[in-house]
Amino acid sequence: MKDLGKKFAFILLAAVVIPIASAQDATAKPAAPKPALSSSQTLISYWNYVGRKLTAMAEDFPEDKYDFKPNPVQRGFAEQLIHAAHGINIFVELGKGVKPHLDEPKRSDFKDKAAVAEYVRKAFADGAALIASKGDSGMNELVVDPWNNEQTRLNEQAWFYLEHAGEHYGQLVVYYRVAGLVPPESRPKK
Repeated sequence: MKDLGKKFAFILLAAVVIPIASAQDATAKPAAPKPALSSSQTLISYWNYVGRKLTAMAEDFPEDKYDFKPNPVQRGFAEQLIHAAHGINIFVELGKGVKPHLDEPKRSDFKDKAAVAEYVRKAFADGAALIASKGDSGMNELVVDPWNNEQTRLNEQAWFYLEHAGEHYGQLVVYYRVAGLVPPESRPKK
């Protein structure tokens, strides 16, 4: 009987304390939401996200498989990275007011895996630095799209080439899987 009394007292105490604690939580004002990032800050955030993933792949994929192709008509792994980074470099050249080099570098222009990885890393770093230096107003500057010979805003070009790099990231995930490997982004986090 004594244990039953203790249990009843505990239940009664819990019945009184829990609603009081909940009422105190309900009266506390929620923290104000963080302010939104500016458009150029948002772009840099996504830019660095995609750049980090492609750079991680460039550094991770085995060098002896760097020219791997799921089938003969596709670009090799390294060629995919070079192609994506080349697009990023076109954006950087547009932003700097330089006539873009539209001819893509060849795989043979890169002596090894480290050179390809550095090309990818540098392209994204240069792009992020350009976006940061331009800010919101500078990213609204008009440039001429080198493929269509029409005016467009620099921020539109940035998003275009970033999305293009993201498409190639998706293709490279498939290269990993077909080669029997797990992409860095898909591995369990430590």
